[in-house]
Amino acid sequence: MRFRSTRPEAAFQPAPAVPETMDAVVLDEPGSAQALRVDRVAVPTPVLSEVLVRVVAAGVNPIDAKTRAGRGMSSAIEAWPAVLGLDVSGVVVRAPFDAHPFPVGTEVYGMVAVPRTPGAYAEYAVVPTLSLARKPVSLSHVEAAGVPVAALTAWGLVVETALAHQGQRILIHAGSGGVGHFAVQFAAYFGAHVIATGSPRNLDWLRELGAAEVVDYTTTRFEDVVDTVDVVIDLIGNVSDDTGTRSLDVLRPGGLLIEVPTGAWPGFREAAAARGIRSTDYKTIPDGGALSTIGRLLDSGAVRVYIERVFGLDEAPEAHAAIERGHTRGKVVLRVSDD
Repeated sequence: MRFRSTRPEAAFQPAPAVPETMDAVVLDEPGSAQALRVDRVAVPTPVLSEVLVRVVAAGVNPIDAKTRAGRGMSSAIEAWPAVLGLDVSGVVVRAPFDAHPFPVGTEVYGMVAVPRTPGAYAEYAVVPTLSLARKPVSLSHVEAAGVPVAALTAWGLVVETALAHQGQRILIHAGSGGVGHFAVQFAAYFGAHVIATGSPRNLDWLRELGAAEVVDYTTTRFEDVVDTVDVVIDLIGNVSDDTGTRSLDVLRPGGLLIEVPTGAWPGFREAAAARGIRSTDYKTIPDGGALSTIGRLLDSGAVRVYIERVFGLDEAPEAHAAIERGHTRGKVVLRVSDD
């Protein structure tokens, strides 16, 4: 029996010329947002199953700012200057072989393996095949660059850890942020009763995303108005008004607390256990298969990404400053090149 490829021969494009050097945002050592600068660096070389992507846009995440400041993943950076940026959307210019799942010319989005390889704040980035998916056709590269880290984190929290389902009550703190606005949508999509905390300007928007109840954290203590819930997805921790500790007051016995920000509440496991509540932390898994599923939800219109601000590559310091000020609705993105 002979098997035929479903991919048309026209998809096998010759590899375009790639320069030896590129513009990238570099960091010479941990520091403030102003420590970021644009310089010429070598284009990274893919090996084994990695692909080389011409970057059109790169998402900016809180973990990027933490790493730049000397926290986050900073301890794993082995050589300086470093290039940050986990989120990437662009076009494949080098693939391991012609019939690769993402051949040359494919529009893709996914997660770069920072700091093992240079990041997406650059004209080119090396990306593992298993961390990639085809870019949703309905999204621009700028929109797609705002998806991977935030949406995969939210998917892992809501679908894989909380096991969101009909009739379940889920409280999501910081529901209007990058991870939060995806978490609200995923939880609602799978039938959960979603309660989200947010600022006054975001309350109506959170309802549009699928929240059944919203709480203005600037005027109301959520524990005073929220009935018992099954799951709390805490994207804040105790760094702001003891949000994590107060969350225990609304969780049912045997409920689940998912504590996301690293170091935001060191004693959450012990505090939850003392109240008969289950708990876990969470780290994002760069799963291209899950990202493909998320892409189908985006293309169907069931889920959407919101981009609040777009900066140029040379405006990376301003993008980091915006992230660190907090209260961002949705995502911040760097436009690196033209589509």
